[in-house]
Amino acid sequence: MGEHGAAALTVRRLGAALGCDPSALHRYFRDMDDLLLAVADELIGRALLTWRPTGDWRADPRTLGLRMYADCPAHPRAAMPTCTRATGRTREIRSVEAILGVLRGAGFPDAEAVRIYHVFVDQTLSFAALDASTPVLPERARAQEVQARPRTYARLPAETRPNIAATAGGLVAEMDRSGYPAALEMVPAAATARLQRVRRTAP
Repeated sequence: MGEHGAAALTVRRLGAALGCDPSALHRYFRDMDDLLLAVADELIGRALLTWRPTGDWRADPRTLGLRMYADCPAHPRAAMPTCTRATGRTREIRSVEAILGVLRGAGFPDAEAVRIYHVFVDQTLSFAALDASTPVLPERARAQEVQARPRTYARLPAETRPNIAATAGGLVAEMDRSGYPAALEMVPAAATARLQRVRRTAP
């Protein structure tokens, strides 16, 4: 997938790369979509390998989220078609169970725990897919992407674009890196406010 992209992944090509008869792959995977789901589950599993809950409900999802996210830009051609998939497999189930356990253990009612989990996982996978999309662009498009903001936003006049002109340096620098770590920090802050509200209104 890293060499040719997911669209070029076929049983015949994979069999040739592995040095085996392509039909042998069907002993392990029903079809190529089944293989893609296994790849998605493998990416999730890598994040879980060294992650252990510490009991800090704010820090634990953040640590896991960063690990889940990091593997996707590291393998962008694999991440792009798999970040949107629910695998229903062992590693995905383990991650869902772990995150819900952290949130329920912190005192969130079930409905709130599910809502926060939903935000957390969609945010993680959305940023992973977004940030994995740039490395797989054609070389020319990638170069244009790198230069677009410095060429445009750093040069807009204060007379007509005062807000952009006032923040141009920070804007260009900030947009040059992923927004995921900052977005991830905002989830526990919002979740804390929800937990406090639940505790105030609980019978």
